[in-house]
Amino acid sequence: MIEVKNVVKSFDGFHALDGLTMTVPKGAIYGLVGPNGAGKSTILRHLTGAYRQDSGDITLEGAPIYENPSIKTRMAGIPDELYYFTSASTRDMMKFYRGLYPSFDMERYAKLKEAFPAVDEKRPIRRLSKGMQKQSAFWLALSCKPDYLLLDEPVDGLDPVMRRQVWSLLMGDVAERGTTVLVSSHNLRELEDVCDHVGLLSHGKVALERSLSDLQGGTVKLQIAFQSETPPELPAGIQVVHTDHVGRVYTYIVRGTAEEVEERFKPLSPLFMEALPLTLEEIFIYEMGGEDYAVREIVL
Repeated sequence: MIEVKNVVKSFDGFHALDGLTMTVPKGAIYGLVGPNGAGKSTILRHLTGAYRQDSGDITLEGAPIYENPSIKTRMAGIPDELYYFTSASTRDMMKFYRGLYPSFDMERYAKLKEAFPAVDEKRPIRRLSKGMQKQSAFWLALSCKPDYLLLDEPVDGLDPVMRRQVWSLLMGDVAERGTTVLVSSHNLRELEDVCDHVGLLSHGKVALERSLSDLQGGTVKLQIAFQSETPPELPAGIQVVHTDHVGRVYTYIVRGTAEEVEERFKPLSPLFMEALPLTLEEIFIYEMGGEDYAVREIVL
């Protein structure tokens, strides 16, 4: 388990992390989402030990991560911007990783060549395309057989077939080895298919952290049509996050379970009513729907 408690990090007076607290359960695929500048890459750099926090605690299974080699050998990371030695090939980096990770598995490295057949392991990584570089990064990271895998925009630059291949490999490690995966991504549709826990970052803090099932079960999209052209007054106590309509069909984003919401709306005698689960993208939009993140109409 990874625990982050009240972490603060400032750069030239700017609080990139402002009391951030989060918990990544062991064996989970945890999706870290948030707008640009929310602090996603910054906290990932702290979790890999690249940055040291100004205050607060960051631990992996109770042990601090920063300057802790025994903990770092259990972790592997793939940053958004990859960096390797100038002329190093995938094979060169394999030899380097073998010296760092006691768990590096040469048999697995050989098998994973089949998963990334287009990568020339003898060619310098910097001369590969962006997508090939990402494949090389996954090849090396997965060969380390880490207990914890930290990924920043991991499948950016990969084609759809390779994206599916990579997620299949990651989910296989979670199922078979209990690997814990923390992934930061803007592709919320993709995260929705693989994550079981989600943390929403805003202004250097975790605004919301829950299992995906609880997150989706706690807010409902209700589509409803009334007998009159104008909607009746809604029952007291209903927490409506957003309202929209097309003709006589109204869409309400409402706090609560589908069963609770439908039961509250039944006394209004609707002509039609259907409760739908929200996608992760919709949850992000409505949870982060303050003025800082609202879509503004701009006349050019």
